[in-house]
Parts: sequence; structure tokens; C-alpha cells
Amino acid sequence: MAAAAPPPPPSAAPEPSMAPPETTPLGHPLFTRIRLATHLDIPFIHKLIHQMAIFERLTHLFTATESSLAFTLFDSPPFRSFTMFILELSSSPIPPLPSPSPSPSPSPSFTPIEKTFNFDILINDPEKDAFSVHYGNDQVIIGGFVLFFPNYSTFLGKPGFYVEDLFVRECYRRKGFGKLLLSAVAKQAVNMGYGRVEWVVLDWNVNAINFYEQMGAKVLPEWRICRLTGDALQAYEHADL
Repeated sequence: MAAAAPPPPPSAAPEPSMAPPETTPLGHPLFTRIRLATHLDIPFIHKLIHQMAIFERLTHLFTATESSLAFTLFDSPPFRSFTMFILELSSSPIPPLPSPSPSPSPSPSFTPIEKTFNFDILINDPEKDAFSVHYGNDQVIIGGFVLFFPNYSTFLGKPGFYVEDLFVRECYRRKGFGKLLLSAVAKQAVNMGYGRVEWVVLDWNVNAINFYEQMGAKVLPEWRICRLTGDALQAYEHADL
């Protein structure tokens, strides 16, 4: 019987391909930044508040103007009174902010918060031109804001923050940006040694209630808002106290 032929030498291993598999989505990165609002943001802030009034079905109460916002929002250092964080978004890395001019009144520091999200589908923003900020040749989109100010807890013996408004434009909702804004407020409260962060939510907004509870917030159904405003407030101008 003839001897069996020797096995063929092993073939060389194929060179690894550097291209991603066809089934792997490349994704669409979205760069975000939370920064302090400034006077230059007033036109955008006014439009955002109007959109929020539409969403909350309260346009009949919307009387704010760009002038009234400019006159009242930025008359004290950040975190000492009304403070606003702006959400910026861009498909490319966001350029650094210009160096701020020295403030005459010292205020707690805030370093802008940057985070990159990655989405399988590109977000279509039909209003991007109306909410664009330009840093040189770079276009950055304003996607939302959070407005808050200090309050005080006598039970804790500590100050806190009250969140008046949290709003993200419609095309950017349910993507984690609202959580990023609210988390920035909570982080600042902790950094300043504050005891709590509070806000209210409309009882019909089930999605928001679930979102806040998932963040660890306790919704207090036994508390109701009491508000003096409009004619009822003005009646106190000549009240006999």
C-alpha cells in the first residue's frame, strides 16, 4: 500500500480588515455643552419660553418680552439670584467659550459641562437656523434651558435651588438632554453645599412625572401651589395693612 501523501502546508491567515462590518452602525455623534446664559441669548430665551408656553397650554399667560427678560434676568451674579443654563448642541466639537470679562462681584464658579451623545439616526432640527449661535465659523444650536434661583429650607437650615423652568425643544426630547440640564443644577447645588433642589410638574404631564421619579425625585401630591399674581397681587398696592 502506497504511503499517504503529506498534508498541504497551512495557508497564510487573511489580513484583518480595518473596515467595520456592514451590520455595525456608524452612528451620529452629537456634542453638547451646558453653559451659563448671557444677555446675548435673550432672543433665543424669549423664543424658548414661548415654545414652552405652547407646550404647557399656557400661552394666555405669556406676556414676557425680550426687553423685560433683559431687564430682569441678568442683574445679579450667577447663583445669587435668577440663573439660567443653556443647552448647546453641535454635530462637531463645540469651540471653547470666549474668555469672560472680570466680574465686579465674585460668584461661585461654574465650569461648562460637556458630553457627547451618539445616535443611530441623525436628529432633524427644522428650526436650527432660528436657534443658531456662531463661534467664528462654527454653528452651534441652542436646544433648551433651565432657569433656577436660591430658596431656603428652615427644616434643613440650608439654602437650596428652586427650578422655575426646564425646557428642551421638541426634536431633542426623550434623548437625555433634560436629564443633563437638571443634573447640572443638582451638581451645582451639591458643590455649593446646598440642601435640596425643588420644582413643580403639571399633573397631566405623566411622562415628566415618570422621568423625575426615575431621577430619584419624590413627587409630593399633598402640596399645592398658592400664587398671587395679576390683579390679585396689584390689589395690595394700596391695601390697609
